[in-house]
Amino acid sequence: MSGKMITSLTHSRPLAYAAASASFYPSRLVPQPPDLIKWVRREGGFVHHSIKIAYLEEEKPNGLGLGLVASEDIPKGSDLISLPQHIPLRFEAKDGESSTLIALARQVPEELWAMKLGLKLLQERAKKGSFWWPYISNLPETYSVPIFFPGEDIKNLQYAPLLHQVNKRCRFLLEFEKLMKNELDNVKLDGHPFGGQDIDASSLGWAMSAVSSRAFRLYGTKRPDGTHVDAPMLLPLIDMCNHSFVPNAEIVQEKEANNDNMLVKVIAGAQIKQDDPLELNYGCLNNDLFLLDYGFVVPSNPYDCIELKYDSALLDAASMAAGVSSPNFSSPSPWQQQILFRLNLDGENSDLKVRIGGSELVEDRLLAALRVLLSNDKEAVEKHDLDTLKSITSDAPLGTSTEAAVFRTVIALCVIALGHFPTKIMEDESLLKQKVSTTTELAVKYRIQKKSVIIDAMRDFTRRVKLLSSKESVTTQ
Repeated sequence: MSGKMITSLTHSRPLAYAAASASFYPSRLVPQPPDLIKWVRREGGFVHHSIKIAYLEEEKPNGLGLGLVASEDIPKGSDLISLPQHIPLRFEAKDGESSTLIALARQVPEELWAMKLGLKLLQERAKKGSFWWPYISNLPETYSVPIFFPGEDIKNLQYAPLLHQVNKRCRFLLEFEKLMKNELDNVKLDGHPFGGQDIDASSLGWAMSAVSSRAFRLYGTKRPDGTHVDAPMLLPLIDMCNHSFVPNAEIVQEKEANNDNMLVKVIAGAQIKQDDPLELNYGCLNNDLFLLDYGFVVPSNPYDCIELKYDSALLDAASMAAGVSSPNFSSPSPWQQQILFRLNLDGENSDLKVRIGGSELVEDRLLAALRVLLSNDKEAVEKHDLDTLKSITSDAPLGTSTEAAVFRTVIALCVIALGHFPTKIMEDESLLKQKVSTTTELAVKYRIQKKSVIIDAMRDFTRRVKLLSSKESVTTQ
């Protein structure tokens, strides 16, 4: 990991940001903001009478210790919150929108879509008397996402793919700050999208983090042909629901009774008991995305995985370390190369990122490639379609000895991946027992989960190898 740019946005930030580790519960933008439930009801929205805003014991994904809680039992199927079309905060390039803001948004790469809506959020934050001020004033002043970690805690993540993403986002924000200064230098005050306020990389980071940790991608504006465009939007109050892979609430959209406008609703997907927090599923995401976008880590996340590069030298080294004779990853025969091309692991536009761990245990493309390259039996391979070769549930399609060689190679890949972390789990756990900052704690918890994914995968594949050997000994008797 040497030679990588380790930076963060913890330098001067007059508009938006205070130290991330200042307290367990970051303060809101305004010390005593308006009551959000009252505001939603006043603006024509619906909030179930049993819902209240309360501090939760566990850390809140939305950046505050605040969440929505049931003050009494709520039956399954109940409407919990309903927002009419004018309450969600969207960014739509239409009449009345600042042309400068639209031009700036066009400079944002699609993968950082949160920044586009973040620009609209900053515009509304700077605007006197903004309709959304009661909502914006309730937002956290700080976010615990890695772009705001001190440089040392970015290093503490210890995982190259995430370090790459953090550095990429920091670089983008620093470059976008320069671009905005150039664009806005000659804009007169009455046409200035932020009311003449100076927007730096830190305030851009605040806005991007507010959106990435709170926005939902839902049906947005209507096209001329009647279809709706998928669009990110901030949903006041709804975005205070916590995350769970087994949620008790869900978001639905339906048309308002008298027009084509869409209502955004949260309904109880299960019975919600008194004092239970309201929970939505933010998505079946790995911990990289949860930390990057939401600023938290899910322990024992079933969707967490590690990312490797499909590299013939690495695979040769792993299979040799596993005691597999004559691996030929570096020199596949033409028929094997053809299958690698079909798996998108060879050729000009190939995707060489492969995963181990998570819900599929090993990415199906990597599994098929290992089976094919460790088999060398063209006829046996051609008896099976690609789906069978990619499936871990397929019972040793190319024979038990090939399957055992595949699994041992995956175990060796895990050992190599684990060796890239400079600390062991026991060292990490002892560090957490000490008094450390919030960002250090998050970084250490993250890397513990990554190592746990690798160890769990090794255990699973070791069990599978033993199972194969016992099957083999039965058949040879």
